Amino acid sequence: MITLTKLPFAENVIEPFLSAETIQCHYGKHHTGYVNKLNELIKGTEFDKMSLAAIIRGADGPIFNNAAQIFNHSFYWSCLGENSSAPEGKLLEKIDNDFGSLEALKEEFIKMGTTLFGSGWVWLVREPKGELMIKQTSNAHTPLSSNLIPIFVCDVWEHAYYIDYRNARPDYLKEFWEHINWELASQIYAKTDTELLIGVEPCSDIHDLFCQLLDEIQAGDRVTS
Repeated sequence: MITLTKLPFAENVIEPFLSAETIQCHYGKHHTGYVNKLNELIKGTEFDKMSLAAIIRGADGPIFNNAAQIFNHSFYWSCLGENSSAPEGKLLEKIDNDFGSLEALKEEFIKMGTTLFGSGWVWLVREPKGELMIKQTSNAHTPLSSNLIPIFVCDVWEHAYYIDYRNARPDYLKEFWEHINWELASQIYAKTDTELLIGVEPCSDIHDLFCQLLDEIQAGDRVTS
């Protein structure tokens, strides 16, 4: 059985970027709905006792879609903060190396999020040879399916922003950039900068390793009220 990850902040903490109404709808209905649907779909199947990462790796169709959406949403909430600070240490050095500057990454990230057709996600990821890149995924697709390590993500499904921004996705993306949890992103980058997770050949169990690492980083690290 898959459980719903607790929202890492109170519903009104990141207003006016996202309103409490948006959080109630997005987390309380959409995210919760994926968890309920997945548990309904996997009951009595081989996936019933698997981790979420294992389900994402082994399933397809509706089971994959719901499982991947659960991970994507849980990670998205973790990537948000009341106030954005700045990337630190190794991550900032890598951003400067791979994109030229943080401002250049911001411009490209917002452009990629704006131009993604339909529903989906825009991610900063690290590919198997170590390079940082921006990746668009449509619908429920997730970098975990491609042995990519997600650093942070923005949800660009309309339900993520329509109440507050209507159809102005670029405005939502610009505000998202001001609320990135760079502390988490920097920790993920630093802790995944290892031969175990990064190499010429993708690690076959990178999904579980990453999810376990994310759980460790998040444990007790975020306020919930």
